Amino acid sequence: MNEERKSFSDLLRIWFKWVTDPLGAFFNKLGIRPNTMTILGVFGTTLGAFMIAQGNMLWGGLLILISVPFDALDGTMARLRGEANEWGAFVDSVADRYSELITYAGLLYFYLFTSPDNFASFLVFISAAGSVLVSYIKARAESLGLYAKGGLLTRVERYIVLAPALVFNQPLIALWILAILTNVTAIQRIYIVRKDAYRKHFINNGDKHD
Repeated sequence: MNEERKSFSDLLRIWFKWVTDPLGAFFNKLGIRPNTMTILGVFGTTLGAFMIAQGNMLWGGLLILISVPFDALDGTMARLRGEANEWGAFVDSVADRYSELITYAGLLYFYLFTSPDNFASFLVFISAAGSVLVSYIKARAESLGLYAKGGLLTRVERYIVLAPALVFNQPLIALWILAILTNVTAIQRIYIVRKDAYRKHFINNGDKHD
């Protein structure tokens, strides 16, 4: 059996459980549904992306920083309600992808129209492609029953790189890091999936060679 290693996102949920559980309970008492919290997170990110597109990196970064914790709260609220299920997990994952791509869309608009820079636009595309691949590889592998967690830049790490860079008006630094390391992470996950696929093949077929 493949021993599952905790990702940085998993560790953050454990470390900050003392904060997220009381907050989740508070929002539950207000009658807010977990999926509503997910939508609010996407809405906040969209506002942030709009600010970025206009060139207001500070407010764009702050809005994204505020919106990211909603990702932890929706799952916490569902767990506290006893309503955690596959549909909620699906909605959460899809919303995460939309939020991230909307953020990249804001940056792409900025570099195409507000402050034209063709190379920066290319970096946005490469960063977005790498981010989508990291998530897709995990989703596709898990649909086949294979292990795919790990790598340098999961979603949380990507926001840790991007949001502060926006706040300090240094998006290009973040884009260079994201363009390189998201694709390195995708390659890492492909290797992780390959190892697990071969491991299961050997177990099921008794093969002793690669």
